[in-house]
Amino acid sequence: MSPVSSSSIAARRQAFKALHASGCFVIPNPWDVGSARYLQGLGFKALATTSSGYAWSCGKPDGAGSLDEVLEHLRMLVAATDLPINADFESGYASDAQGVVENVRLAIETGVAGLSIEDASGDASQPIRDVDAAIARIRAARRAIDAAGGDVLLIGRAENLLWGVDDMADTVARLKAYADAGADCLYAPGLRTPEQIAAVVAAVAPKPVNLLIGWSSPLSVQQVAALGVRRISVGGALARSAWGGFTKAARAIAQDGRFDTAFADAASGQVLNDFFRTGKLS
Repeated sequence: MSPVSSSSIAARRQAFKALHASGCFVIPNPWDVGSARYLQGLGFKALATTSSGYAWSCGKPDGAGSLDEVLEHLRMLVAATDLPINADFESGYASDAQGVVENVRLAIETGVAGLSIEDASGDASQPIRDVDAAIARIRAARRAIDAAGGDVLLIGRAENLLWGVDDMADTVARLKAYADAGADCLYAPGLRTPEQIAAVVAAVAPKPVNLLIGWSSPLSVQQVAALGVRRISVGGALARSAWGGFTKAARAIAQDGRFDTAFADAASGQVLNDFFRTGKLS
C-alpha cells in the first residue's frame, strides 16, 4: 500500500475532532483491510480497531499481539481507507508510564487519528490497575500526543465492568480522573442501562463519551444520542459475527457432512468482487 501523505493524515485528524464536537456517530470496528474498506463503503465517517478482532484473525487470544504487530496493523488500516482510524491501544504495551510515552509516539507515527489507553492490567489476580498507576498512563499518553503536535484524540478507558468489578461509583471516579489527566474522550465498556449511560455522560461533561454496544441491545442510535453519548463503537462484535457465520458453516461440514445449510447465508462472491473492484455497493 502507498504511504499516506501528511496532509491527508492532518485532514483526517481534523475531521475526527469535528465528529466529537456535536451529535452522535457510530464508529464500527474492522479487523482487517477488507472489513475496513467495506465499512467505508457503507458510509461510516470513522473506524476503530479492535484488539480482539485483530488477535483472532492472527490465531491468537485477545491481548496476545505484540507491539510491533499492532503498529503494523495500524499502518495497514490507515493506508486502507480515507477515514480517521482510532486505535485500540490496550494499556500502552508497556510495563510503566515512561514506556507508554514511547509507544504512544510510535502509534501516532502510524497516522491514527485517536487512540485509547485502558486501565486493565492483564493480571487475572488484579485485573484493574491501581487508579494512580492508571492516571499516570493517561498522563504519559497525553505528553506523547502533545509532543507530537496535539492533534490525536486520547480516549481514557475504565475497564471495571468488563472484568467483573461492578462498581459504578469507582468507574465514574476513574473516568473523571482520566478526563482531568488529559483524556479527550471517556469510555467505560460494559455500560448497558440508560441510567448508567446518563450518569457517565453527566459526570464527564462537557467531554464526549464513547459507548460500547457489542451485544443485542434494545437501544437505537437515536436513543443513545438522546442520552448525550457522542460516539458508539461495537468492539469485537462484527468480528464475532463473522466468526459465527464461519464456525457455523465449518461445523455443518465437519460434523454433519452437509453443504446445504453450511452456505445458506454466504455472501455473494460477485457482489464482493464488484465492491472491491469499484469501492461501491450495488
